[in-house]
Amino acid sequence: MRVLIAALTTALVCGASSLATAADAPSSAWTLDRLMNTLGAKKSGRAHFTETRYLKIAQEPLESSGELVFVAPDHLEKHTVSPKPENLVVDGDMLTVDRNGHTITIPLRNYPELGAFIESIRATLAGNRFALEQAYRVSVTGKGNDWTLTLVPIDSRMQKKVSEITLAGTGAALARVEIRQADGDHSLMRLQDASAH
Repeated sequence: MRVLIAALTTALVCGASSLATAADAPSSAWTLDRLMNTLGAKKSGRAHFTETRYLKIAQEPLESSGELVFVAPDHLEKHTVSPKPENLVVDGDMLTVDRNGHTITIPLRNYPELGAFIESIRATLAGNRFALEQAYRVSVTGKGNDWTLTLVPIDSRMQKKVSEITLAGTGAALARVEIRQADGDHSLMRLQDASAH
C-alpha cells in the first residue's frame, strides 16, 4: 500500500497540476488563493513526466517516464511507458491499476486514508483552498515566475506515509514535484506540458 500511495502521490499531485499551461504572471509575491486560482483554471490537459525515485532498498535511483492526463473534476491518469508499462487511473471513487496485463479496481471508500489523500489532490487541481487545508498545512513562497507550494499532512495516519510534498513552478506551469515519505524515501518528478501536442 505504501508503494501505491507513493506512486499515486507523485502521479496525482504532479500530473494533474502540471497540465495547466504557462501564463504571464506578475513578479509580486503569490498568495495561496492566487496560486489555487491559477492551478485550478485549466480543466484538462496532458504532461510528459520523468520521475526519479530514491529508495533505501535500491542501490541506485529508479527512473521512469510517461504521460499524465487530467480531466476535471475527478479523472486522473498516469501512463508509465518506461521502464515497464503501467497505468493508474482514478475516476470518481474508483482506482484502477493495470500492470503486466493484470487489472485491479478498488473503491477508494474502502481505503479512507488513500481516499482522503486523493481528494486533497483534487482540491488542489480545482483550486479549492478550503478542502486542501482540511488535509494539509499549506504554505506558498516565491513569486509568480518562481513559486513553491508546500503541503504537510495534518492527519497522523497520512504523516506515517508522507512527510511533505513540494511543488514548484512558474505561473500556471508546474515544473517539479518532490515527495518526501516518512520512511526517508523520496521522489522527484519533472514535467513538460504536452497539451498542445
